[in-house]
Amino acid sequence: MKIKLGTVEENIITRDEFPLWKARKILNKETISVLGYGVQGPGQSLNLKDNGFQVIIGQRPNSLSWKKALEDGWIEGENLFSLEEASKRGTIIMYLLSDAGQISFWPILKKNLTEGKSLYFSHGFGLTFCDKTKIFPPKNIDIFLVAPKGSGTSLRRLFKLGKGINSSYAIYQDFSGKSLEKTLSIGIGIGSGYLFETSFKNEVYSDLVGERGTLMGAIQGIFAAQYHVLREKGHSPSESFNETVEELTQSLMPLVAEKGMDWMYSNCSTTAQRGALDWWKKFRDVTLPVFRQLYNEVSSGSEAKRIIDSNSHTDYRMKLEKELQVLQKSELWEVGKIIRNLRPKEKKCSSTTKKKTN
Repeated sequence: MKIKLGTVEENIITRDEFPLWKARKILNKETISVLGYGVQGPGQSLNLKDNGFQVIIGQRPNSLSWKKALEDGWIEGENLFSLEEASKRGTIIMYLLSDAGQISFWPILKKNLTEGKSLYFSHGFGLTFCDKTKIFPPKNIDIFLVAPKGSGTSLRRLFKLGKGINSSYAIYQDFSGKSLEKTLSIGIGIGSGYLFETSFKNEVYSDLVGERGTLMGAIQGIFAAQYHVLREKGHSPSESFNETVEELTQSLMPLVAEKGMDWMYSNCSTTAQRGALDWWKKFRDVTLPVFRQLYNEVSSGSEAKRIIDSNSHTDYRMKLEKELQVLQKSELWEVGKIIRNLRPKEKKCSSTTKKKTN
């Protein structure tokens, strides 16, 4: 359906207009081969499997992800294979390896992308920056994308609750003339809340900016700065963490997600209301040049080059672990670990209680 959002009219696909039974019918003769079982692979593959699609997994044997796939119920030789074997068997190849993994496996995958197959991505990185990744697909296959706007863990968790994460979708190459219906079928099959149209380029630009911005990079920077100021002014670790992280994540953000920031401003104390209204534009004005610089770095390809160069080093994992240890061992997140453990645990009803309430 067409929906006007602000001044723009967008294509939005909901579960009501594209139901699951329709998706199953469209893909009933397809073997969906999910390559990679890291970030998005588990959630997308398990949701598709539970929704009645024919799914197999491709992963490096004896890796940690291979062992995780076994733990999740995939069976070696039945629906769990090596990457190369799964590439041969699948008619729709879901390329969910990491960006670095996609680059290294591409020469093998390309040989198995025979005419009429479909190549699926959840990230536009590999094709948008093909001059750097060297991923140049054949012309006689369909290529499309569905990108959940959240982690694979959240995709799976919300699926089990009967909910869903919104996803973007895009068509890169429509060899069969049926790419759109395949794309929407997988989008509904993985449990998307709704689907909105984009392009491979716009998906990767917005994704890279978001990860480095409000989703992870900027928010960690703001957390660290506010916590630091409160601590250096004599506030306790508990008070500093609660005012910086705990109240935001446990109280305010769920309400913002449900009702919006405008509602939040209208339903807080007048003191908080006045302060937030006076200060939000100051933060916008300070960070706007940084976001413009970030977008320019992404769109120019400089960020992609830096990522590929960094990830290609043999000692990348070792350096990554050291960087993550700095975060983990910072007082901010050491305190956070303790405070998370102090949260009240969810109480489960005993069988006796259940009988009384039924």
